[in-house]
Amino acid sequence: MSEKKHDGALHEGADHASPYPLSRLAPAYGLVDMARVVEEADRVLGSVAGRELELIAEQIRALQEKAREVLERAERDALLHRAECRFKKQPGGVYHLYRRDEGHVYFSMLSPTDWGGSPPHAYEGSYRLEADQSFSPQDARPRTDGAEMVRALLAAKG
Repeated sequence: MSEKKHDGALHEGADHASPYPLSRLAPAYGLVDMARVVEEADRVLGSVAGRELELIAEQIRALQEKAREVLERAERDALLHRAECRFKKQPGGVYHLYRRDEGHVYFSMLSPTDWGGSPPHAYEGSYRLEADQSFSPQDARPRTDGAEMVRALLAAKG
């Protein structure tokens, strides 16, 4: 007596696309094997997703730090623009900041050395006014625009 195990249609496509082994020599693939594959996939996906989330968190922290720096620089520049100044500031000019005894700050074109090393008020620092109306401390490396940077790179290459 022959017992029929399957009533459905037989697979008619390519052997590699079959949902079941076509050869009796094929390894058995049971429910436990499938559970093991799913578990391994979950573990790998969890590791990959966790690393990607860590990377995003690092990028967020870096962006927050950059934003803090930008805000601090903007606040400093705004305060410097509000300092008393009795002349017209020009981009590229270096101006010297002093503080009077009562706390008022003002810009002067004279540096502490121009005063013979003894300025009339407390010296706060020297700043260069940039083309974008921001201030750079005089000791800071001068900023360059994109065109100047390209010229410098081409000069170094040629």
